Amino acid sequence: MNQTAGNKFVKDYYFFDLVHLFYPQLCASCGDVLLRGERTVCLRCLAALAYTDYHLQKNNKVEKLFWGRFPVERAASYLHFRKGTRVQKLMHQLKYRGKSEVGNFLGNQFGARLLENNWLNDIDLIAPVPLHPAKQQQRGYNQSERIAQGLSEASNILLVPDLIKRNVYTQTQTRKSRLKRWDNVEQVFECKEKFDAKHILIVDDIITTGATIEACVNALLKISSVKISVASLASTV
Repeated sequence: MNQTAGNKFVKDYYFFDLVHLFYPQLCASCGDVLLRGERTVCLRCLAALAYTDYHLQKNNKVEKLFWGRFPVERAASYLHFRKGTRVQKLMHQLKYRGKSEVGNFLGNQFGARLLENNWLNDIDLIAPVPLHPAKQQQRGYNQSERIAQGLSEASNILLVPDLIKRNVYTQTQTRKSRLKRWDNVEQVFECKEKFDAKHILIVDDIITTGATIEACVNALLKISSVKISVASLASTV
């Protein structure tokens, strides 16, 4: 390292400490101050997350969820969603506390894992599950799109955030049964334009019954015959 580069390194080092002193960056999971080199979620919390490793398992629980509903090439979720866990805390921060960076960060982490095992090899484009424009304006962003951005950045696969449109403002799915979830989203999605892709990855935040994903896929298949894979940040199955 030459002297100029060395001086810059020292300046950056102390500048980081000075900024951190007055504006500490906190872990989105535990709330502790992030150390140098950590981003969004501390290493201790990352190590303690409940990873599914579904991308390593053929015919895993998420894939089976869609059997008989539409032809799914492969499906995986990054994390197990359980009440009272770090994963629930992170999803709450992402969806309701304005912490959009949680989606980007964990989506990027997920994308890196999928790349290691060639899970993304023949994917042509990534499409997030959309929010209704009114809900997105209220929240400030689409959490599924932020997750998809992280996946796209990790894989260099094209992200098309507006491939699927949500035309109807639906009520929250949180406390609905499987049947009511499907009734809630059956006719709300639309894909208006032809697209040049053979294999699309649909990205959602949390998969519970799969009704929202199924409705998105049905909208896509009305326009073109394509292969579909599914990825979510978390799932309850």
